[in-house]
Amino acid sequence: MTISTDQQGSRSQTPLSHRAVVAQLAGAQKSAKGAPAYSRFVNRPLGRQFAALAFRAGRTPNQVTVLSGVLSFAGIATIALVSPSWWSGLLVGVLLVLGYALDAADGQLARLRGGGSYAGEWLDHMVDAAKIVCLHLAVLIGLYRFTDLAGSGWLLVPVGFTVVACVSFFGMILNDQLRRGLAAATGVTVDRGHTSPLRSLLVIPTDYGLLCVVFLTFGLTDVFFPVYTFLAAYSALYLGAAAVKWYREMSRLTPGKAVS
Repeated sequence: MTISTDQQGSRSQTPLSHRAVVAQLAGAQKSAKGAPAYSRFVNRPLGRQFAALAFRAGRTPNQVTVLSGVLSFAGIATIALVSPSWWSGLLVGVLLVLGYALDAADGQLARLRGGGSYAGEWLDHMVDAAKIVCLHLAVLIGLYRFTDLAGSGWLLVPVGFTVVACVSFFGMILNDQLRRGLAAATGVTVDRGHTSPLRSLLVIPTDYGLLCVVFLTFGLTDVFFPVYTFLAAYSALYLGAAAVKWYREMSRLTPGKAVS
């Protein structure tokens, strides 16, 4: 809301337009460093639109987080409970994409409203953690129930993807918390380095947003599963390389010395 003064000198509130709110959100956007291409160029702008709608409707970041979780878990439940078909794949993909966009919107909305809360950050991370685990386990259940992969060693793919996704999420959250802790305790600014658009493209196979889009093909198992397997393998290789890099960075997180 903006405050204006009328000719009588009284103060009144004038609602911001959707475009004006989007512009403010763009100014409050967190750094894009490290974000894969889909999250950086598609999901954040889409989340910005949802954040603007939520702001003008008077919604809170936690309400947006809950809606994100409801849509995401509706899509996940469909994977496990509904036989794959063109329409179920389309439904799953749309629900996951919208859920992920709202996941970007809650943080943007919190920053626009002056900052989030510990409770809001806790809720956001808990929903994300549950979503990551349940998504791949739902794939395992759906493939076992509805495809000829039942009893096949290929069912280890979603099991492995679960491990990779969970460890990756934990590692990124832990890295962020350790950097914050150092900054809070010592005032040392941790430089995360430069992230180019090229790197964003190279890491796009690890992007949760791209995975959401891939689920649009879930009804076509012969298409979905090879792509899903490729993403799992790529993510595992990336995690191995990233873990080495993260450890080296963390080993340099000492008081009075920033990571470059």
